[in-house]
Amino acid sequence: MAAKEAQPVTFVWEGKDKNGNTSKGKIDAENIAFAKAQLRKQGIVPSKVAKERVSAFGGKGKKTTPLDIAIFTRQLATMMKAGVPMIQAFDIVAGGVEKDGLKKMIYSIKNEVASGTNLAQALRKYPDYFDDLFCNLVQAGEQSGALETMLDRIATYKEKTEALKAKIKKAMTYPIAVIVVGLVVAAILLIKVVPQFETIFQSFGADLPAFTKFVISLSEYAQSYWFIALGLVVAIGVGVKAAIKKSQKFADAVDKMVLKIPVIGDILYKAAVARFARTLATTFAAGVPLVNALESAAGASGNVVFYTSIMQIKNGVSTGQSLQNATRMTGIFPNMAVQMIAIGEESGSLDEMLDKVASFYEAEVDNAVDSLTSLMEPFIMAVLGVLVGGLVVAMYLPIFKLGAVV
Repeated sequence: MAAKEAQPVTFVWEGKDKNGNTSKGKIDAENIAFAKAQLRKQGIVPSKVAKERVSAFGGKGKKTTPLDIAIFTRQLATMMKAGVPMIQAFDIVAGGVEKDGLKKMIYSIKNEVASGTNLAQALRKYPDYFDDLFCNLVQAGEQSGALETMLDRIATYKEKTEALKAKIKKAMTYPIAVIVVGLVVAAILLIKVVPQFETIFQSFGADLPAFTKFVISLSEYAQSYWFIALGLVVAIGVGVKAAIKKSQKFADAVDKMVLKIPVIGDILYKAAVARFARTLATTFAAGVPLVNALESAAGASGNVVFYTSIMQIKNGVSTGQSLQNATRMTGIFPNMAVQMIAIGEESGSLDEMLDKVASFYEAEVDNAVDSLTSLMEPFIMAVLGVLVGGLVVAMYLPIFKLGAVV
Protein backbone atom coordinates (compact mmCIF):
# COMPACT_ATOMS: atom_id res chain seq x y z
CA MET A 1 0.00 0.00 0.00
CA ALA A 2 1.43 3.38 -1.00
CA ALA A 3 2.13 6.00 1.61
CA LYS A 4 -0.17 8.97 1.68
CA GLU A 5 1.12 12.05 -0.10
CA ALA A 6 1.53 15.18 1.99
CA GLN A 7 -1.37 17.50 1.40
CA PRO A 8 -0.53 20.97 0.05
CA VAL A 9 -1.30 23.85 2.42
CA THR A 10 -1.79 27.50 1.52
CA PHE A 11 0.62 29.90 3.25
CA VAL A 12 0.44 33.69 3.43
CA TRP A 13 3.83 35.35 3.17
CA GLU A 14 5.51 38.75 3.37
CA GLY A 15 9.07 39.57 2.34
CA LYS A 16 11.43 41.51 0.06
CA ASP A 17 12.26 40.79 -3.55
CA LYS A 18 15.64 41.11 -5.32
CA ASN A 19 15.21 44.88 -5.59
CA GLY A 20 14.49 45.28 -1.90
CA ASN A 21 10.82 46.05 -2.45
CA THR A 22 8.33 44.73 0.09
CA SER A 23 5.80 42.30 -1.34
CA LYS A 24 3.33 39.71 -0.13
CA GLY A 25 1.20 36.88 -1.47
CA LYS A 26 0.17 33.25 -1.11
CA ILE A 27 1.95 30.01 -1.90
CA ASP A 28 0.98 26.31 -1.74
CA ALA A 29 3.48 23.96 -0.10
CA GLU A 30 3.59 20.79 1.99
CA ASN A 31 4.92 22.64 5.05
CA ILE A 32 6.37 25.98 6.12
CA ALA A 33 9.96 24.92 5.38
CA PHE A 34 9.11 24.03 1.77
CA ALA A 35 7.21 27.30 1.44
CA LYS A 36 10.27 29.33 2.52
CA ALA A 37 12.51 27.30 0.21
CA GLN A 38 10.24 27.97 -2.77
CA LEU A 39 10.18 31.69 -1.99
CA ARG A 40 13.98 31.84 -1.81
CA LYS A 41 14.19 30.12 -5.20
CA GLN A 42 11.99 32.94 -6.54
CA GLY A 43 14.46 35.51 -5.16
CA ILE A 44 12.26 36.53 -2.23
CA VAL A 45 13.58 36.84 1.33
CA PRO A 46 10.56 35.99 3.50
CA SER A 47 10.06 37.91 6.74
CA LYS A 48 6.75 36.27 7.64
CA VAL A 49 5.21 32.95 6.52
CA ALA A 50 2.03 31.58 8.14
CA LYS A 51 -0.81 29.23 7.30
CA GLU A 52 -3.83 30.92 5.78
CA ARG A 53 -6.80 30.77 8.12
CA VAL A 54 -9.78 29.10 6.53
CA SER A 55 -12.98 27.61 7.85
CA ALA A 56 -13.57 23.86 7.52
CA PHE A 57 -14.44 23.00 3.91
CA GLY A 58 -15.41 26.55 3.10
CA GLY A 59 -12.43 28.82 2.81
CA LYS A 60 -12.19 32.52 2.18
CA GLY A 61 -15.32 32.97 4.32
CA LYS A 62 -17.40 30.84 1.94
CA LYS A 63 -19.12 27.55 2.68
CA THR A 64 -18.96 24.58 0.35
CA THR A 65 -22.39 24.33 -1.25
CA PRO A 66 -24.21 21.46 -3.01
CA LEU A 67 -23.63 23.35 -6.27
CA ASP A 68 -19.86 23.19 -5.61
CA ILE A 69 -20.19 19.42 -5.21
CA ALA A 70 -22.14 19.22 -8.47
CA ILE A 71 -19.41 21.16 -10.29
CA PHE A 72 -16.69 18.99 -8.71
CA THR A 73 -18.51 15.82 -9.83
CA ARG A 74 -18.98 17.14 -13.37
CA GLN A 75 -15.29 18.09 -13.68
CA LEU A 76 -14.12 14.75 -12.29
CA ALA A 77 -16.43 12.87 -14.69
CA THR A 78 -15.17 14.94 -17.64
CA MET A 79 -11.52 14.29 -16.75
CA MET A 80 -12.06 10.55 -16.37
CA LYS A 81 -14.10 10.25 -19.59
CA ALA A 82 -11.20 11.97 -21.35
CA GLY A 83 -8.89 9.17 -20.16
CA VAL A 84 -7.14 11.09 -17.37
CA PRO A 85 -6.18 8.80 -14.44
CA MET A 86 -8.29 9.40 -11.32
CA ILE A 87 -5.42 10.65 -9.12
CA GLN A 88 -4.28 13.11 -11.77
CA ALA A 89 -7.92 14.15 -12.31
CA PHE A 90 -8.18 15.08 -8.63
CA ASP A 91 -5.08 17.28 -8.94
CA ILE A 92 -6.45 19.03 -12.05
CA VAL A 93 -9.86 19.64 -10.48
CA ALA A 94 -8.37 20.85 -7.18
CA GLY A 95 -6.09 23.24 -9.08
CA GLY A 96 -9.10 25.10 -10.46
CA VAL A 97 -10.97 25.37 -7.14
CA GLU A 98 -11.02 28.81 -5.50
CA LYS A 99 -12.42 27.79 -2.12
CA ASP A 100 -9.46 26.63 -0.04
CA GLY A 101 -11.60 24.41 2.19
CA LEU A 102 -13.08 22.57 -0.80
CA LYS A 103 -9.60 22.19 -2.25
CA LYS A 104 -8.45 20.70 1.05
CA MET A 105 -11.29 18.16 0.96
CA ILE A 106 -10.50 17.17 -2.64
CA TYR A 107 -6.83 16.58 -1.78
CA SER A 108 -7.87 14.58 1.27
CA ILE A 109 -10.12 12.34 -0.87
CA LYS A 110 -7.32 11.99 -3.43
CA ASN A 111 -4.88 10.84 -0.72
CA GLU A 112 -7.39 8.28 0.53
CA VAL A 113 -7.83 6.88 -2.99
CA ALA A 114 -4.06 6.90 -3.61
CA SER A 115 -3.56 4.84 -0.45
CA GLY A 116 -5.84 2.09 -1.77
CA THR A 117 -9.28 3.11 -0.49
CA ASN A 118 -12.05 2.95 -3.08
CA LEU A 119 -13.70 6.24 -4.02
CA ALA A 120 -17.08 5.45 -2.42
CA GLN A 121 -15.46 4.76 0.97
CA ALA A 122 -13.36 7.94 0.71
CA LEU A 123 -16.49 9.99 -0.02
CA ARG A 124 -18.42 8.43 2.90
CA LYS A 125 -16.02 10.22 5.29
CA TYR A 126 -17.74 13.49 4.31
CA PRO A 127 -21.48 12.76 4.83
CA ASP A 128 -22.32 16.48 4.96
CA TYR A 129 -21.34 16.78 1.31
CA PHE A 130 -21.82 13.28 -0.12
CA ASP A 131 -25.07 11.61 0.97
CA ASP A 132 -25.86 7.87 0.90
CA LEU A 133 -27.42 8.10 -2.56
CA PHE A 134 -24.29 9.75 -4.00
CA CYS A 135 -21.95 7.19 -2.38
CA ASN A 136 -24.12 4.20 -3.33
CA LEU A 137 -24.15 5.28 -6.98
CA VAL A 138 -20.37 5.75 -6.97
CA GLN A 139 -20.01 2.29 -5.42
CA ALA A 140 -22.25 0.81 -8.12
CA GLY A 141 -20.11 2.49 -10.78
CA GLU A 142 -16.89 1.12 -9.28
CA GLN A 143 -18.31 -2.40 -9.06
CA SER A 144 -19.56 -2.34 -12.65
CA GLY A 145 -16.32 -0.87 -14.01
CA ALA A 146 -18.10 2.17 -15.45
CA LEU A 147 -17.23 4.79 -12.84
CA GLU A 148 -16.78 7.64 -15.33
CA THR A 149 -20.24 6.99 -16.82
CA MET A 150 -21.77 6.84 -13.35
CA LEU A 151 -20.06 10.08 -12.30
CA ASP A 152 -21.50 11.71 -15.42
CA ARG A 153 -25.01 10.56 -14.43
CA ILE A 154 -24.51 11.73 -10.84
CA ALA A 155 -23.28 15.12 -12.08
CA THR A 156 -26.38 15.49 -14.29
CA TYR A 157 -28.60 14.46 -11.36
CA LYS A 158 -26.94 16.98 -8.99
CA GLU A 159 -27.10 19.79 -11.56
CA LYS A 160 -30.79 19.19 -12.26
CA THR A 161 -31.58 18.89 -8.55
CA GLU A 162 -29.78 22.13 -7.66
CA ALA A 163 -31.45 23.97 -10.56
CA LEU A 164 -34.83 22.77 -9.27
CA LYS A 165 -33.99 23.91 -5.72
CA ALA A 166 -33.03 27.34 -7.04
CA LYS A 167 -36.38 27.66 -8.83
CA ILE A 168 -38.32 26.67 -5.70
CA LYS A 169 -36.30 29.12 -3.60
CA LYS A 170 -37.10 31.86 -6.10
CA ALA A 171 -40.81 31.00 -5.93
CA MET A 172 -40.81 31.11 -2.11
CA THR A 173 -38.62 34.21 -1.74
CA TYR A 174 -40.62 36.53 -4.00
CA PRO A 175 -43.93 36.57 -2.06
CA ILE A 176 -42.10 36.84 1.26
CA ALA A 177 -40.12 39.81 -0.06
CA VAL A 178 -43.36 41.54 -1.14
CA ILE A 179 -44.92 41.09 2.30
CA VAL A 180 -41.79 42.30 4.10
CA VAL A 181 -41.46 45.39 1.89
CA GLY A 182 -45.14 46.24 2.42
CA LEU A 183 -44.88 45.88 6.20
CA VAL A 184 -41.68 47.96 6.37
CA VAL A 185 -43.23 50.78 4.30
CA ALA A 186 -46.38 50.75 6.46
CA ALA A 187 -44.30 50.74 9.67
CA ILE A 188 -42.23 53.74 8.52
CA LEU A 189 -45.36 55.70 7.65
CA LEU A 190 -47.06 54.84 10.95
CA ILE A 191 -44.04 55.58 13.15
CA LYS A 192 -42.52 58.58 11.35
CA VAL A 193 -45.08 60.24 9.05
CA VAL A 194 -48.48 59.92 10.77
CA PRO A 195 -47.30 61.60 14.05
CA GLN A 196 -46.44 64.74 12.04
CA PHE A 197 -50.02 64.95 10.73
CA GLU A 198 -51.41 64.24 14.21
CA THR A 199 -49.73 67.40 15.53
CA ILE A 200 -51.37 69.44 12.75
CA PHE A 201 -54.80 67.88 13.40
CA GLN A 202 -54.66 68.82 17.10
CA SER A 203 -54.58 72.49 16.11
CA PHE A 204 -57.83 72.11 14.12
CA GLY A 205 -59.94 71.57 17.23
CA ALA A 206 -62.50 69.66 15.12
CA ASP A 207 -63.74 66.09 15.27
CA LEU A 208 -61.67 63.79 13.02
CA PRO A 209 -63.10 61.17 10.61
CA ALA A 210 -63.34 57.62 12.01
CA PHE A 211 -60.80 56.27 9.50
CA THR A 212 -58.27 58.94 10.49
CA LYS A 213 -58.82 58.20 14.20
CA PHE A 214 -58.21 54.51 13.51
CA VAL A 215 -54.93 55.21 11.69
CA ILE A 216 -53.77 57.59 14.46
CA SER A 217 -54.55 54.94 17.10
CA LEU A 218 -52.65 52.39 15.03
CA SER A 219 -49.72 54.82 14.78
CA GLU A 220 -49.66 55.36 18.56
CA TYR A 221 -49.69 51.62 19.11
CA ALA A 222 -46.88 51.14 16.55
CA GLN A 223 -44.75 53.82 18.23
CA SER A 224 -45.21 52.28 21.67
CA TYR A 225 -45.04 48.58 20.88
CA TRP A 226 -43.19 48.17 17.56
CA PHE A 227 -40.31 46.36 19.28
CA ILE A 228 -42.76 43.89 20.86
CA ALA A 229 -44.34 43.17 17.47
CA LEU A 230 -40.89 42.70 15.87
CA GLY A 231 -39.79 40.42 18.70
CA LEU A 232 -42.99 38.40 18.37
CA VAL A 233 -42.44 37.89 14.63
CA VAL A 234 -38.82 36.79 15.21
CA ALA A 235 -39.89 34.49 18.08
CA ILE A 236 -42.59 32.85 15.93
CA GLY A 237 -40.10 32.32 13.09
CA VAL A 238 -37.46 30.80 15.39
CA GLY A 239 -40.10 28.75 17.22
CA VAL A 240 -41.53 27.26 14.02
CA LYS A 241 -38.04 26.42 12.76
CA ALA A 242 -37.14 24.73 16.07
CA ALA A 243 -40.45 22.85 16.15
CA ILE A 244 -39.87 21.49 12.64
CA LYS A 245 -36.48 20.12 13.74
CA LYS A 246 -37.64 18.67 17.07
CA SER A 247 -41.15 17.40 16.27
CA GLN A 248 -41.59 15.05 13.32
CA LYS A 249 -45.37 15.30 13.69
CA PHE A 250 -45.24 19.11 13.37
CA ALA A 251 -42.83 18.87 10.41
CA ASP A 252 -45.21 16.44 8.68
CA ALA A 253 -48.14 18.80 9.27
CA VAL A 254 -46.16 21.68 7.72
CA ASP A 255 -45.28 19.51 4.68
CA LYS A 256 -48.96 18.71 4.15
CA MET A 257 -50.01 22.33 4.62
CA VAL A 258 -47.53 23.84 2.13
CA LEU A 259 -48.90 21.65 -0.67
CA LYS A 260 -52.30 23.31 -0.16
CA ILE A 261 -51.02 26.88 -0.53
CA PRO A 262 -52.40 28.43 -3.76
CA VAL A 263 -49.83 28.61 -6.61
CA ILE A 264 -46.88 27.87 -4.27
CA GLY A 265 -48.34 24.46 -3.39
CA ASP A 266 -48.67 23.56 -7.07
CA ILE A 267 -45.02 24.46 -7.66
CA LEU A 268 -43.88 22.35 -4.70
CA TYR A 269 -46.06 19.44 -5.88
CA LYS A 270 -44.55 19.47 -9.38
CA ALA A 271 -41.05 19.81 -7.92
CA ALA A 272 -41.60 16.72 -5.73
CA VAL A 273 -42.81 14.70 -8.76
CA ALA A 274 -39.72 15.85 -10.69
CA ARG A 275 -37.39 14.87 -7.82
CA PHE A 276 -39.03 11.44 -7.55
CA ALA A 277 -38.70 10.76 -11.28
CA ARG A 278 -35.14 12.13 -11.52
CA THR A 279 -33.86 10.13 -8.54
CA LEU A 280 -35.58 6.92 -9.62
CA ALA A 281 -34.32 7.31 -13.21
CA THR A 282 -30.72 7.88 -12.06
CA THR A 283 -30.63 5.00 -9.55
CA PHE A 284 -32.48 2.50 -11.76
CA ALA A 285 -30.23 3.30 -14.74
CA ALA A 286 -27.23 2.67 -12.46
CA GLY A 287 -28.37 -0.92 -11.97
CA VAL A 288 -29.77 -0.41 -8.46
CA PRO A 289 -32.69 -2.84 -7.79
CA LEU A 290 -36.07 -1.13 -8.13
CA VAL A 291 -37.02 -1.62 -4.46
CA ASN A 292 -33.77 0.03 -3.29
CA ALA A 293 -34.13 2.73 -5.94
CA LEU A 294 -37.62 3.56 -4.61
CA GLU A 295 -36.23 3.87 -1.09
CA SER A 296 -33.64 6.39 -2.36
CA ALA A 297 -36.37 8.27 -4.25
CA ALA A 298 -38.50 8.44 -1.09
CA GLY A 299 -35.62 9.98 0.85
CA ALA A 300 -34.98 12.54 -1.90
CA SER A 301 -38.65 13.55 -2.29
CA GLY A 302 -38.39 16.35 0.29
CA ASN A 303 -42.02 16.09 1.45
CA VAL A 304 -43.66 13.65 3.87
CA VAL A 305 -46.74 13.23 1.64
CA PHE A 306 -44.56 11.96 -1.20
CA TYR A 307 -42.28 10.02 1.15
CA THR A 308 -45.25 8.07 2.51
CA SER A 309 -46.64 7.45 -0.99
CA ILE A 310 -43.29 6.28 -2.41
CA MET A 311 -42.77 3.92 0.52
CA GLN A 312 -46.26 2.59 -0.21
CA ILE A 313 -45.16 2.03 -3.82
CA LYS A 314 -42.03 0.25 -2.57
CA ASN A 315 -44.12 -2.11 -0.43
CA GLY A 316 -46.43 -2.80 -3.38
CA VAL A 317 -43.53 -3.55 -5.74
CA SER A 318 -41.99 -5.82 -3.07
CA THR A 319 -45.15 -7.94 -3.05
CA GLY A 320 -45.18 -8.36 -6.84
CA GLN A 321 -47.21 -5.37 -8.05
CA SER A 322 -46.12 -3.54 -11.16
CA LEU A 323 -44.65 -0.08 -10.61
CA GLN A 324 -47.48 1.41 -12.68
CA ASN A 325 -50.26 -0.10 -10.51
CA ALA A 326 -48.47 0.66 -7.25
CA THR A 327 -47.97 4.28 -8.32
CA ARG A 328 -51.60 4.66 -9.46
CA MET A 329 -52.95 3.28 -6.17
CA THR A 330 -51.31 6.04 -4.13
CA GLY A 331 -53.55 8.63 -5.80
CA ILE A 332 -50.87 11.30 -5.37
CA PHE A 333 -49.02 11.14 -8.69
CA PRO A 334 -50.41 12.81 -11.86
CA ASN A 335 -51.92 10.61 -14.56
CA MET A 336 -49.28 11.67 -17.09
CA ALA A 337 -46.47 10.37 -14.86
CA VAL A 338 -48.32 7.07 -14.28
CA GLN A 339 -48.87 6.56 -18.01
CA MET A 340 -45.22 7.28 -18.80
CA ILE A 341 -44.16 4.74 -16.15
CA ALA A 342 -46.51 2.18 -17.74
CA ILE A 343 -44.97 2.78 -21.18
CA GLY A 344 -41.48 2.46 -19.69
CA GLU A 345 -42.30 -0.85 -18.01
CA GLU A 346 -43.87 -2.31 -21.17
CA SER A 347 -41.05 -1.18 -23.47
CA GLY A 348 -38.20 -1.99 -21.08
CA SER A 349 -37.02 1.64 -21.02
CA LEU A 350 -38.23 2.70 -17.59
CA ASP A 351 -35.21 4.90 -16.86
CA GLU A 352 -35.69 6.84 -20.14
CA MET A 353 -39.41 7.40 -19.48
CA LEU A 354 -38.72 8.53 -15.91
CA ASP A 355 -36.08 10.91 -17.23
CA LYS A 356 -38.67 12.40 -19.60
CA VAL A 357 -41.14 12.76 -16.72
CA ALA A 358 -38.50 14.54 -14.65
CA SER A 359 -37.61 16.90 -17.51
CA PHE A 360 -41.29 17.67 -18.16
CA TYR A 361 -42.08 18.58 -14.56
CA GLU A 362 -38.83 20.53 -14.15
CA ALA A 363 -39.94 22.62 -17.13
CA GLU A 364 -43.39 22.94 -15.53
CA VAL A 365 -41.81 24.27 -12.33
CA ASP A 366 -39.74 26.74 -14.37
CA ASN A 367 -42.85 28.01 -16.19
CA ALA A 368 -44.85 28.18 -12.95
CA VAL A 369 -42.15 30.27 -11.25
CA ASP A 370 -42.03 32.65 -14.23
CA SER A 371 -45.84 32.94 -14.15
CA LEU A 372 -45.76 33.59 -10.41
CA THR A 373 -43.24 36.38 -10.95
CA SER A 374 -45.51 37.97 -13.57
CA LEU A 375 -48.56 37.66 -11.32
CA MET A 376 -46.76 39.07 -8.31
CA GLU A 377 -45.82 42.34 -10.03
CA PRO A 378 -49.41 43.72 -10.12
CA PHE A 379 -49.96 42.20 -6.65
CA ILE A 380 -46.99 44.21 -5.34
CA MET A 381 -48.48 47.39 -6.78
CA ALA A 382 -51.88 46.57 -5.27
CA VAL A 383 -50.48 45.82 -1.80
CA LEU A 384 -48.28 48.90 -1.69
CA GLY A 385 -51.12 50.99 -3.16
CA VAL A 386 -53.55 49.87 -0.46
CA LEU A 387 -51.05 50.34 2.36
CA VAL A 388 -49.57 53.65 1.27
CA GLY A 389 -52.72 54.99 -0.40
CA GLY A 390 -54.89 54.07 2.59
CA LEU A 391 -52.60 55.89 5.00
CA VAL A 392 -52.38 58.95 2.75
CA VAL A 393 -56.18 59.11 2.37
CA ALA A 394 -56.62 58.79 6.14
CA MET A 395 -54.26 61.72 6.71
CA TYR A 396 -55.88 63.98 4.10
CA LEU A 397 -59.53 63.31 4.99
CA PRO A 398 -59.54 65.96 7.79
CA ILE A 399 -57.98 68.50 5.39
CA PHE A 400 -60.67 67.77 2.77
CA LYS A 401 -63.35 68.08 5.50
CA LEU A 402 -61.91 71.40 6.68
CA GLY A 403 -61.82 72.68 3.08
CA ALA A 404 -65.48 71.75 2.60
CA VAL A 405 -66.47 73.65 5.76
CA VAL A 406 -64.56 76.75 4.63
